[in-house]
Amino acid sequence: MGIETRIKADLHIHTLASGHGYSTVREICRSARERGLEMVGICDHGPAMPGAAHPYHFANLIVLPRTIDGIKVLRGAECNIVDIEGKLDLHERILKVLDIVLAGFHLFCGFDNRSVEENTQAIISAVRSGYVDILVHPGNPLYPLDYETVVREAVRAGVALEVNNASFTIVRKGSEENCEKVVKFAKEFGAYVCVGSDAHDASMVGVFDKALELIDRLGLPEEQIINRTAKTVIEFLKTRGKEPGF
Repeated sequence: MGIETRIKADLHIHTLASGHGYSTVREICRSARERGLEMVGICDHGPAMPGAAHPYHFANLIVLPRTIDGIKVLRGAECNIVDIEGKLDLHERILKVLDIVLAGFHLFCGFDNRSVEENTQAIISAVRSGYVDILVHPGNPLYPLDYETVVREAVRAGVALEVNNASFTIVRKGSEENCEKVVKFAKEFGAYVCVGSDAHDASMVGVFDKALELIDRLGLPEEQIINRTAKTVIEFLKTRGKEPGF
């Protein structure tokens, strides 16, 4: 698709620390700059994921510079929802100091083969915890949800719903129908939406083409997308009670 300048903040990116990521933070920032981005979210998988980083990794993100290669860097995590009470796999002391917290379901992380009702309850509980800023890849067909209920709850809590580009191109095949439901309800109820690459290699940073095709086809208003620019991300985080210092 070439250089992507329409969405200038990619908030869902993995490094080597995820265990199955293949790039460093600096490689990611260099790729982001080349694609015309302004901001990245370094959000490695939480420790319940096989091969993922120890909690110390997330606590020590404070050592990352705020800006690398001209790119603003958010210190975050992609947490795993591990039970029906919506528990995340990082301690609240760490969650409270991260710039941004993504959360969702992943295989082999303690919450598999559940019903729609159980999946939905776990998501709602996580949203109500106050720690989750963005629900990632909610269209995953392995974890079906009551999408209207989830979107309504996200609106009440001020939590964003991700449209994950990798779900259309690399992983979680069969997500599109569910993603359509998420976007349609987001449009109807005015939910925040985040467009994410879910890049596990620097070459995929800022690649949003398939996610944007869906968003445009369904007519989601641009102003509902939180990561249009670094400024709109910062404004969203302020609604979450967070103010990363740039």
